[in-house]
Amino acid sequence: MGELLVGLIGGTGLGEALTQEARGEKVVVDTPFGKPSAPILMTAVGGQKVAVLARHGLAHEFNPAQVPYRANLFALKKLGVTHILASGATGSLQEHIAPRHLVVPDQVIDRTLRPGRTFFDEFTVHVELSQPFCGQLRQVLAECAKDFPVKVHPRGTYVCMEGPQFSTRAESLMHRQIGGDLIGMTAMPEARLAREAEICYALLCVPTDYDCWRPHEPGQSPDAVLESILANMAAGAASAIELIKRAVPRIAKAATVDCPCRSALAKAIWTQRPAIPADAIQRLAPLVSRYLK
Repeated sequence: MGELLVGLIGGTGLGEALTQEARGEKVVVDTPFGKPSAPILMTAVGGQKVAVLARHGLAHEFNPAQVPYRANLFALKKLGVTHILASGATGSLQEHIAPRHLVVPDQVIDRTLRPGRTFFDEFTVHVELSQPFCGQLRQVLAECAKDFPVKVHPRGTYVCMEGPQFSTRAESLMHRQIGGDLIGMTAMPEARLAREAEICYALLCVPTDYDCWRPHEPGQSPDAVLESILANMAAGAASAIELIKRAVPRIAKAATVDCPCRSALAKAIWTQRPAIPADAIQRLAPLVSRYLK
């Protein structure tokens, strides 16, 4: 398997913390889909090369529906990223998943309608997505969580909503009823695009509250609720960064060439080769050059 390069995508709270904590070279990458959310920081964690990207921008200027997901994933692929550990703040939809716990989800329910859900607008590509997160990376996180001081849930279903507004209470209750464990706004199309780019991708979620299905404590003021959420976010982000630091150096040993994520396009390109525009093949070369000459 060529040189391994780990991408770290930081969500709310984590993106800022990761980019402020690390030192290295900031790289600006051009893509056919515009500019990524921010310059990508090339650095190292535990001796492993990493590329760090703040999903929402350095000043948190992109809300979840405005994040340039295609540019972000294409830029990481262009830099040679092979594996991604992403993070993000979420709401908990289940009593046993408490704020400040961490969750490594294994499934997604995508309720978004945003554009930019695929790289392939000019020909037909159907990637297999029954398991939307890389099993090898999830296993690495699970191994690192065995002696971790914070509770880490090894699975869960992430409901991805459109946003940027939060749920109504009726929606929150519905998300519980359809099998959701977490509610967030950024897992999709990010995980879907990572699969199209043949990048192994796993997500580490930081629950900050119980969404709005669970009433707040009686007498708690809106300011107190917000302060609690921000405190949970800060504590959860610190825990997530520590778990990521543990996981990154172990990825190289755990990664194998036969991971299905790494060949997701092998049987996914359905358009016959003569019908695929030559300029599209050239523009998307980092993604398709191994299949379309």
